[in-house]
Amino acid sequence: MQIAKVCGTVVSSLKPRSMTGVKLLLLQFIDAQGQLLPKYEVAGDIVGAGLNEWVLVSRGGAARIEDGQNNRPLDAMVVGIIDTITVENRTLYSKRDEFRQSG
Repeated sequence: MQIAKVCGTVVSSLKPRSMTGVKLLLLQFIDAQGQLLPKYEVAGDIVGAGLNEWVLVSRGGAARIEDGQNNRPLDAMVVGIIDTITVENRTLYSKRDEFRQSG
């Protein structure tokens, strides 16, 4: 799994029938220091993540393991919304603090 930040949504009106109803998000990956990387990816979302949230991303075949996803042509799936990340006794990210500062 990887950590990413939700940067936006992707809308596609023409897609395979198996993708109908799948919410697509534009994600930017984050490194171990909490810095945004210059790499972006589009991922399906089964947890209801929102703009600017930090999320857990499953990639490759693991993205399709969740029930009902195995026939969808997805390379990445948002499988969790992150509440906190702590590295070496230091809070790298806290959803509560992030939204308190931006709200």
